[in-house]
Amino acid sequence: MKKTNALRKLWYNLSPGQRFFIRKMYYFPMDLWDKISGKTEKYVAPRGAIYTGSPASAKEYLKQGQQQLTLLKQYIDLKPDDSVLDIGSGIGRTAIALTSFLGSKGKYEGFDAVEKGVKWCNSKIKKDFPNFNFNYVPLYNDLYNTSEINASGFVFPYPDNSFDKVFSFSVFTHMQIGEIENYLKETERVLKPGGKSFSTLFIYNSVTEDFISTRENFNFPVKENGFRWMSDKVKSSNIAISESLLNEMISKTNLSNLHLVDGFWKDEIRDPNKLEYQDILVLQKED
Repeated sequence: MKKTNALRKLWYNLSPGQRFFIRKMYYFPMDLWDKISGKTEKYVAPRGAIYTGSPASAKEYLKQGQQQLTLLKQYIDLKPDDSVLDIGSGIGRTAIALTSFLGSKGKYEGFDAVEKGVKWCNSKIKKDFPNFNFNYVPLYNDLYNTSEINASGFVFPYPDNSFDKVFSFSVFTHMQIGEIENYLKETERVLKPGGKSFSTLFIYNSVTEDFISTRENFNFPVKENGFRWMSDKVKSSNIAISESLLNEMISKTNLSNLHLVDGFWKDEIRDPNKLEYQDILVLQKED
């Protein structure tokens, strides 16, 4: 545990640019081999360019996207004709899966704070699927960039009541409380009445707090008022939110909490029936 924490501390002391460069160099041999052996896919970026989640082979990356699509269909009843917003669209993990699901009447919009991910998606996915669009938003995040726009006051670049469904995978895990609260309000604003949102994040309560703060390898040792940080050096590294604080933030919106599904990240013994590592939050905008 000490070795893992030391490596994590060293990693978070690097600048965003240094982290991107090291990741690219580390995965360069595997990316080269994938290219030589024909194991690449048209819409999947090289491992070294994948900055969210665990870099994976093209085959595994596509599998992960399909898993996310399965969750969206299961928990928010995603339909082929839906208009959807992907908050933190990354480098296309979910979008790729949706290209074979959304019909011609469906519409996809995504935005992300990392420009290279948006450029990749527009040059690869949007080029072949005109009902898909990706926007770069230069938001400050000490894990990914040094931009100046603060997410706590950011207004999503879409009109009111624009989307049937809004979703985010592991976005709230890399934000601060004021930013998350603003994103919940903005989600409400852009959702159509009766529309649903899906988010994955880390949530704890009084029963699980001690375990998630002291467990080996992946823990949240820094305690704050209603939430815990993985690192107080890079506050966007990972955050876990208490159920009580989360419910308090939701109560300030016109969103109702439909489902809160535990992920297996905080299982002391892995529950094989759980499909998602992070916790799942499903909300619905009141009519």
